[in-house]
Amino acid sequence: MEFNAQTLQFLSKCFLDTLSPQPEPRRHAEKNLSTAADTPNYGLGVLRLVAEPSVDEQIRQSAAVNFKNHLKTRWLPASGEIPISDPEKEQIKQLIVSLMLSASPKIQAQLSEALAVIGNHDFPKLWPALLPELKANLEKALNVNDFASVNGILATVNSLFKKFRHQYKSDPILLDLKYCLDNFAAPLLSTVESISVKINAAAGNAATLRQLIEAQRLCCRIFYSLNFLDLPEFFEDNADKWMNQFKNFLTVRYPAVEDTGADGLALVDGLRAAVCDNISHYMEKEEELFQKYLSGFVEAVWALLVAASASPNRERLTVTAIRFLTIVSTSVHHALFAADDILQQITQGIVIPNVMLRDEDEELFEMNYVEFIRRDMEGSDLDTRRRIACELLKGIAGNYKDKITQRVSSQINNCLALFSENPAANWKYKDCAIYLVVSLATKKAGGASVSTDLVDVESFFRSVIVPELQGQDVNAFPMLKAGALKFFTMFRVLIPKQVAMALLGDVVRFLSSDVNVVHSYAASCIEKLLLVKDNGVQSRYTSLDIGPILPVLMTNLFGALEKPESEENQYIMRCIMRVLQIADISPEVASPCITGLTAVLNRVCENPKNPVFNHCLFEAVATLVRRACEKDPSLVPAFETCLLPSLQMILGKEVTEFFPYAFQLLAQLVDLNRPPVPPHYMQIFDILLTPDLWNKSANVPALVRLLQSFLQQAPNELNSEGRLRNVLGIFDKLVKKPSTEEQGFHVLNPIIENLRYDVMAEYMRDIWSSLFLRLQNSKTPRLVRCLIIFMSLFLVKHGMQTLIDSINSVQANLFHIILEQIWIPNLKNLTGYTEVKLSAVASTKLLCESPLLLDPAAEKLWGSLLDSIVTLLSQPEEQRVEDEPELPDFGEATGYQATFVRLHNAGKKEEDPLKEIHDPKHFSIALLANLSSQFRGRFPPIITRYVSPANQAALLQLCSSYNLAIA
Repeated sequence: MEFNAQTLQFLSKCFLDTLSPQPEPRRHAEKNLSTAADTPNYGLGVLRLVAEPSVDEQIRQSAAVNFKNHLKTRWLPASGEIPISDPEKEQIKQLIVSLMLSASPKIQAQLSEALAVIGNHDFPKLWPALLPELKANLEKALNVNDFASVNGILATVNSLFKKFRHQYKSDPILLDLKYCLDNFAAPLLSTVESISVKINAAAGNAATLRQLIEAQRLCCRIFYSLNFLDLPEFFEDNADKWMNQFKNFLTVRYPAVEDTGADGLALVDGLRAAVCDNISHYMEKEEELFQKYLSGFVEAVWALLVAASASPNRERLTVTAIRFLTIVSTSVHHALFAADDILQQITQGIVIPNVMLRDEDEELFEMNYVEFIRRDMEGSDLDTRRRIACELLKGIAGNYKDKITQRVSSQINNCLALFSENPAANWKYKDCAIYLVVSLATKKAGGASVSTDLVDVESFFRSVIVPELQGQDVNAFPMLKAGALKFFTMFRVLIPKQVAMALLGDVVRFLSSDVNVVHSYAASCIEKLLLVKDNGVQSRYTSLDIGPILPVLMTNLFGALEKPESEENQYIMRCIMRVLQIADISPEVASPCITGLTAVLNRVCENPKNPVFNHCLFEAVATLVRRACEKDPSLVPAFETCLLPSLQMILGKEVTEFFPYAFQLLAQLVDLNRPPVPPHYMQIFDILLTPDLWNKSANVPALVRLLQSFLQQAPNELNSEGRLRNVLGIFDKLVKKPSTEEQGFHVLNPIIENLRYDVMAEYMRDIWSSLFLRLQNSKTPRLVRCLIIFMSLFLVKHGMQTLIDSINSVQANLFHIILEQIWIPNLKNLTGYTEVKLSAVASTKLLCESPLLLDPAAEKLWGSLLDSIVTLLSQPEEQRVEDEPELPDFGEATGYQATFVRLHNAGKKEEDPLKEIHDPKHFSIALLANLSSQFRGRFPPIITRYVSPANQAALLQLCSSYNLAIA
């Protein structure tokens, strides 16, 4: 991409359109940028656009984000992406530091992150000039009091050094750390000392002071990164200097900033919080070194915490300060907290004020339910003052359990007594009591089961929780309702089934609440209840339990999706998915469900933005298709009428995020049709064969799944209109790449399994040539495994001689070489019941029926093959179990990209090509015994010579168990 006026105009227009609220121009722009990203110097062109002052700031900011994301995928590219060339990389490195320093704050932040992306791969070895350049610019900026540049440089160094917080110790990472310490440890200390002097001089200048305090905060974060893996000698040698600085940051006030409002106080608290992180780290890593500073820091942190706990807006400082005290409480210095008056101060002065709901909690509950739930229910609230206050109690309870239990139980009773005096005015006290019980519960290993010593769970549930659940107004006191539902969810294993069932209808009522958190918690409660297993095996709640309430349950769940801001509520959709997996799906339930799910699908196609919701949606559809249509095939046409237009819309409008899901659902529908496959599916089959679809790696597993269905359901149509040649072209393309080689066999195996040999005979020489060339170039264990399974399948379907002749058509005697060098040595490594069965049967047929192996000159080959077969048959039988979670971790992706995620309920059922053989061990031993009866005395000496002693014993055991013998 040459950077000129036309390029500038093209990129500017694209980035402007990506900001459009309309999906069409946005998608069109994203597609154009995706295509342009494959051209040389694209990243450089975007960076130059970012630096162009004549372009609107918003467009340049969007370009800066794109530039950062482009580097993430192309600097060290994943499979299939076109990498940034080395010359372009060098030009980017030469430009980025100066551009970053001269940029506006928002763009500077993006370029700083982009620089860190490069640094993660290239720094320091491939970019030795970076740190000296940053250090020189830092000194220059400090000398001329250019504090905006100082902060830009420190933010960049902070981003670069963050990698030391996220990697395990290894020689390479420790070498990188040494380089950074040698070049930046001393300048960091001098920078902190210099800025401290400047802070004293700027005491009355609020604007300058703000920049300097932010600079010190960044220095503290850099300190944290450099000390994370080990405490370096330089920092230990200068511990007094550092700790004095840290103590000052905690104890000195900056009224010119702090007293100007919440944002000024937050800035100073950010610095103090960074200090708390550093001293917590030293307390954990080097308690002995830190001991002489401990009492002073505990005193300073305690004073700050008492003030911060009384203030509603000092979350970050409160959390880090309590965490520091928690670490001290679990150390050998826990006696600092032993006194009764200290424990009383902690429970009354720190814990209760921080656990009590504040105005901002209520505001978050009402205005941003997703974030409230993330913090409150999903365990992401360790960084909130409510949860960390409870963590402090847990820490102290490690040494003073009885004292803590007594005081907290007393506080819970006090809270409930205050609530009883005036429920309408004092409802927050009841919320506090519920929160304390839930947060201080102890989770047992393995997950769902919890326990508590604070209250009797059944009694507390009956007297405190049940009245809230039975309240008729589902919108009254919603935070109390949410707390009650959370308690029910948390202690669900301890609540007897008959008690839970009596309340299930009430929980279903709460799905109709207008409050997002309440109907979300109700959905989560139902979903988690349906997962409860007794003795870790038996589901406690079955289809019979939810059958009576199923119609109203589904009505309320779909109704909740109509509530404002819950149109893509992942807790609701997850509950729908779970109910459909368990309930008895009658046609009366299936019909409104598929209609409702299809309507939701059509809506989210306009703008896919919540990957968790969308995954649960597609999984719910797949579940409904599987459980309803397999039970009642007459429902298939109605389901097709609903679903096919939506799936065709996904393909037609190129909603690429949903392509992998759409292909899996289409595969399900094809599987449900009896041959011949209807014409409208054959049109999809032809679209499936277009090469462009296969270029996106995210599509490949789902496309293969759909192709397998067509190969199984429409084998006769496969050989018409050149389709077979196209399918084999896809196989060839897939098998040539290590990342998709297994998918290539998933295409090839059903061809072998479902087509007559005379249809495919003309292609076999090319197929073998392609496979053996790939084997020659890169003999991966996965390729070898797939090849043995494929050859075994070929043998049992089309005969041994056909297999041998077709392989030898590539090169004379090639089968003998493959057998000796690939099949025999690797046969014993196969796993999985079907794979082991197939390969054992095929290998035994070779052993007992092949003239090649029965030739007396081939006795070593025969003995080696038998040795591998016995190893294979003797290993414990196993089914390959997918460890893939039902709900994948989608992470905090900046953009919603198409990725392949398997739908559990749309998976292809494993077919057994040898259904008639029930016991492969018996089959193999019987075939071998029959052979030996024809050639009495010939094989025992061969077995003695070429089969290992362990396998000889195993073979004897197998023969004995089936009452057969090798004579």
